[in-house]
Amino acid sequence: MPLLDSAISFFGIACLLGLTPGPDNLFVLMHSAVQGRRSGMLVVLGLCTGLLVHTAAVALGLAAVFATSALAFTVLKLFGAAYLVWLAWQAWRAPDAPAQATTSAAGDQSQGTGAWRAYGKGVLMNITNPKVAIFFLAFLPQFADPAQGGMVLQLLSLGGIFILATLLTFSVIAYFSGVFGAALRRSPRAQRVMNRVAAVVFLGLAARLSFVQR
Repeated sequence: MPLLDSAISFFGIACLLGLTPGPDNLFVLMHSAVQGRRSGMLVVLGLCTGLLVHTAAVALGLAAVFATSALAFTVLKLFGAAYLVWLAWQAWRAPDAPAQATTSAAGDQSQGTGAWRAYGKGVLMNITNPKVAIFFLAFLPQFADPAQGGMVLQLLSLGGIFILATLLTFSVIAYFSGVFGAALRRSPRAQRVMNRVAAVVFLGLAARLSFVQR
């Protein structure tokens, strides 16, 4: 386990990184504005689940594969970019106002499906970004000290702290973006504009990921 002062310092840095504009928090921002804060929070949970995967990969040494293999890095980033393009297409084609369920049962089923879809978007968004794996590989070991015990346990602990910081900062983004978006979603025209903006943002993120280098 990392020392308390190191853990606090690491948590502070992780919070600052969570608030720094990047693909994940921009995704949370736009998704929450368009789909609502509840859906945005589910995306946040999905992103944090993806961070669990990256933490485990670093602890087990799997992240080194993406740092050393050009093929693995390229395949994963192109898959992630293609997924973002698909999200952009979905946002562009989204209706100007959310469809209303005709029955309560249909509404419950739609909400359940939508919840899993939002959560899955967050997971895929995070795990298909090889830069996150490489960032964890470079960032986490800097706060681990072999003299303090097993490195695997320390890396897992640091990953857990980073996930907690991400959950807190991204939840704040999702909440306020969802509140702001709720006011705009009352207008079909504003909803249309938000959908188009979201599509452009997702395309921009796809382009950025496509050209990223190790």
